[in-house]
Amino acid sequence: MKRSIVAIAAFAVLIAACESRQGDDASAPYASRYQPLPGAATLLAGATILTGTGARLENADILLRDGEIVAVGAGLSQEGATVVDATGRWITPGVIDVHSHLGVYPSPGTASHSDGNEATAPVTAEVWAEHSVWPHDPGFVTALAGGVTALQVLPGSANLIGGRGVTLKNVPGRNVQDMKFPGAPHGLKMACGENPKRVYGSRGVAPGTRMGNVAGYRTAWIAAADYKKKMEAAEEGKGEPPLRDLKLETLAGVLSGEILVHNHCYRGDEMSIMLDIAKEFGYKVTAFHHAVEAYKVADLLAENDTCAAMWADWWGFKMEAYDGIRENAALVDLAGACAVIHSDSAVGIQRLNQETAKVIGAAARAGIDIAPERAIQWITSNAAKALGVSELTGTLEPGKMADVVLWSGSPFSVYTRADQVYIDGALAYDRHDPSLNPVTDFTLGTSAAAGGAQ
Repeated sequence: MKRSIVAIAAFAVLIAACESRQGDDASAPYASRYQPLPGAATLLAGATILTGTGARLENADILLRDGEIVAVGAGLSQEGATVVDATGRWITPGVIDVHSHLGVYPSPGTASHSDGNEATAPVTAEVWAEHSVWPHDPGFVTALAGGVTALQVLPGSANLIGGRGVTLKNVPGRNVQDMKFPGAPHGLKMACGENPKRVYGSRGVAPGTRMGNVAGYRTAWIAAADYKKKMEAAEEGKGEPPLRDLKLETLAGVLSGEILVHNHCYRGDEMSIMLDIAKEFGYKVTAFHHAVEAYKVADLLAENDTCAAMWADWWGFKMEAYDGIRENAALVDLAGACAVIHSDSAVGIQRLNQETAKVIGAAARAGIDIAPERAIQWITSNAAKALGVSELTGTLEPGKMADVVLWSGSPFSVYTRADQVYIDGALAYDRHDPSLNPVTDFTLGTSAAAGGAQ
């Protein structure tokens, strides 16, 4: 019988041995209530392993136990572990998507499900994407089939500052807190360029131009800096604290380094301007998203330790996307900057390995050789870095979360599929045994209505 979200989540709560790894106060409002699924010690043996650290191991094993990676290497002891023969197959860290709208723009795509853009003001830093996430979105399950073990769900890009994003483990949950990645920082979604100036300019209000965009950011950060200063003074006993302001609270969290900035931005010149704004107000841009012209400012990205999260080949659908090239991520990587391949798509998230392969092929045609052990970092360790969780996941190293994908072949072949996906060492997806795979309650309902329930 297929496992529904509610059934799995309820069962997980009863498994006392599955302790949460979150460092947050679990009793705090909106804190993670994530509990790993029950798993058993597992040895995946005889595979080609891409560790996410830049290494490639042949005919090697990986041992998973108690939710963690215990060891990676050749000839590991099989004692007490279920052995999976992975001969001829490949193993990688779990795929991580840094830019998703699953749950806030779920399937089916109806107006009643459109919860990603609070397009009521240019700055809506007070809203949190997690308060819109619908955990029954069937897109979570199809992403799992593509090897995705973690993802960041962001607000849309209608606003200059659209609100907080949330990082999730790709497991079933009754609500978003059951899926919330323990210990992951919030992200702040910002957007530059055409989107906010189009949305608000069409209404005859600011911003209506790119210079209006920049003025809007600076105005918001000035207010946030003042709020932060007053809060700090009050903590030192110098005056009364200001009335709590959810918008300024989020922005002050960025200025304090507690919330990471994820900035939708296409053009190279605008990325440069956004870096200047960050310097003016003393915060860091963690990652530019979409970043179609990142190759033009790759040196600046490296200097500022800012990631570029990119598509393989989306271009030309609006003016700021016209200078896109397929070698973009490869050139960013060659410059020593943090390159990431992202989806921004409920379909693309299922094939981030193939999107990465597109870049490998385009780079090869341009005379740039990108080895698989390097390219895998674009959807694993670099993505984990961009989300502030690289100490926990993103590479196959002892002590890390056992988020692992066993592929049928090279992950960069169009013929390859994810055979098994492990999250915290538990088998979360098995291509050859659909009865083990999660099915959302929404999908079960529609199957029953169609007479196809199992």
